[in-house]
Amino acid sequence: MIVVDHPLVHVHVTIIRDQDTGVDQFRHHLTQLARLLAFPVLQDLACEAVTVSTPMAETTGCRLAYEPILVPVLRAGLGLVDGFRDLIPGSIVSHLGMYRDHRTLKPIRYYSNFPENRQNHPFVLLDPMLATGGSAVDALNFLKEEGARQIRLVSIIAAPEGVRQVETLHPDVPVYTAALDDHLDDRGYIVPGLGDAGDRQFGTL
Repeated sequence: MIVVDHPLVHVHVTIIRDQDTGVDQFRHHLTQLARLLAFPVLQDLACEAVTVSTPMAETTGCRLAYEPILVPVLRAGLGLVDGFRDLIPGSIVSHLGMYRDHRTLKPIRYYSNFPENRQNHPFVLLDPMLATGGSAVDALNFLKEEGARQIRLVSIIAAPEGVRQVETLHPDVPVYTAALDDHLDDRGYIVPGLGDAGDRQFGTL
């Protein structure tokens, strides 16, 4: 697991934790966090050389060998998409619809649109809250079943229980987060956390 330790990350996390932060500001700071996380998450993308002409001379530059495929887990993961796409306009977005049964805490998948013939591309699974790890593991299982080989998991807040679950069942998948919190409560919510990331960014409280 990689906890992205940067003063600006801490500032934005503090703001979205605050229960008095409104919907628009929550979404704004979530996007800022996504931009900051994108740099370490994507630092090992493969490039290929290209030749370009400047006003002064011809030189060699770089373009991405494979555009990343962003996979937001609906609906909360949508809040991280714009931050990544601001940096990589050519990225593909492949949505994955899942929700957690609040009684069993088990993930239920209801929608997916995996792109064809893209297995060699790097996949970035986006889900702001890594709580029990059940949804993340189910999403990673699905991506691997569809042929994805390079996957990174990005969260904003993670619980130790969820991190352990992912690292146990998918040790090849690096986990990036902005904050590692203390524990889960008896309802499966992260403490201190920030509440429900989907409700807070879409105003459905």
